[in-house]
Amino acid sequence: MIDFNLVATSGQARYGTITTAHGHITTPVFMPVGTAATVKGILPEDVAQTGAQIILANTYHLMLRPSADIIANLGGLHRFMQWQAPILTDSGGYQVMSLATLRQITEDGVTFKSHIDGKPYFLSSETSTHIQYQLDSTITMCFDECTPYPAPYQQAEESMLLSMRWAERSRDAFIPRDGYGQFGIVQGSIYEDLRQQSIRRLTDIGFEGYAIGGLAVGEGQEIMLQTLDYTAPALPKNKPRYLMGVGKPLDIIYAIARGVDMFDCVLPTRSGRNGQAFTQYGTVNLRNARHASDHRPLSENCACRACSGFSRAYLHHLVKSGEMLAGILLSHHNICFYMAMIKQARDAIQQDYYDDFCQNFTRTYQSGDIAPL
Repeated sequence: MIDFNLVATSGQARYGTITTAHGHITTPVFMPVGTAATVKGILPEDVAQTGAQIILANTYHLMLRPSADIIANLGGLHRFMQWQAPILTDSGGYQVMSLATLRQITEDGVTFKSHIDGKPYFLSSETSTHIQYQLDSTITMCFDECTPYPAPYQQAEESMLLSMRWAERSRDAFIPRDGYGQFGIVQGSIYEDLRQQSIRRLTDIGFEGYAIGGLAVGEGQEIMLQTLDYTAPALPKNKPRYLMGVGKPLDIIYAIARGVDMFDCVLPTRSGRNGQAFTQYGTVNLRNARHASDHRPLSENCACRACSGFSRAYLHHLVKSGEMLAGILLSHHNICFYMAMIKQARDAIQQDYYDDFCQNFTRTYQSGDIAPL
């Protein structure tokens, strides 16, 4: 099993350590997304160089291509992708709902057709858990149904109860090993009583950590934070808390203030591939013509490869020319920004000034990127 040690707090913000079979993780932590066994455009050693401690991979995508059997026969996901640090795998539940076609949901699981070639598949609590075992995932997620937003109360309740029954079956199928763990996923849409009921059901089952699912699906920041206000404090204090799929910088900073420990999102690399960079002054669109002759680095206080040797003018040129180096450099920069941001958050918690950090970070981030002189 994995161990979580809560080291320090600042308000509700938490600093802790997770001990796993593949190394230690300090929290709060952001997990770069390596959906198909790769963080897009970045070599594994470069991902590690940014300060990333753990990455996320996806059951749905890897079961379709190249298949869990192939990865298992090649020694597991760590060896397959040359990443020796911890890996968390999503259960595939969200992707089944968002990508697959001709879905049929029953008590047993979900029958669907691949979005790649239309081939039929079946995914259940048991098969999802087994696939994650084959991948040698450090942290396994239970199989759930991601409730869409908006959802009327009855639909949200039925979806949550189905996910809780699937969670119990996922736990029964999980094979305990030293340094490995499984997280339950809280559902219930935006309804407080359903979220509380979900938490009670999951804690009765017992997991090594608890995730908050069903947010960042269109409800907006205000409703998301309201949901976190009554969800995060109700989770066990001695277990890590993971907010799934949330990745805008301010969303992360505000969620940490509410007691969340772990985050993942495709935003850093997806934005990088589309010419957008994150800086302490907000986002920068490198497609904008104002960067065409700008000699300054993308960010003065960043030592990443994009900032340490290249001008905004060069990055603008790469983006406008459609050069693949643009996505590589900007993705690397964005992950470096996220890692620096999350480290600053950890430092602020340890020194007990997180509220001040949160206010200062927000003020600077919302001030906007400075135009060239």
